[in-house]
Amino acid sequence: MPFDKLDIESINEERREAIAKSIRTISAEEVKKLGAEIFHDIDEPWRDTFFKAVAQNPAGTFYQAVTSEGAIFLYSREADKGLWFLPGSGKGPLPTTGLQMMRDAIARGGRGV
Repeated sequence: MPFDKLDIESINEERREAIAKSIRTISAEEVKKLGAEIFHDIDEPWRDTFFKAVAQNPAGTFYQAVTSEGAIFLYSREADKGLWFLPGSGKGPLPTTGLQMMRDAIARGGRGV
C-alpha cells in the first residue's frame, strides 16, 4: 500500500479498540517473564534498564494489551512509560500515541471504545 494512501487514523482506531478489549493488569512476575522473552539476549542494550525499572517498582501496577497487528504493549502506570514488542520482529518504547491509548483503555476499565 503506498504511503500516500495510508489511513493512519483508521489504523490507530483499530489499535485503540484492540487495546481496550485486551488490556489486563499483570503482576511484576509476569512482566519479568515477558522481559525474558523480549530480551532473550543478555547483551541487548535495554535489558538492564527494563529489569531495573521492574525491580524498582515491584508493587507497581503493570498492564498488558495486544494491538490489532499482534504487537504486545506493556505499560507502567506509575512511571507512565511502556514498551511495545512484536515477537520475532521488533521492539521499542511506546510512543506518545501508544501511551495515550493505554491510559485511555485503563480509564475506561478495558471495556472497549
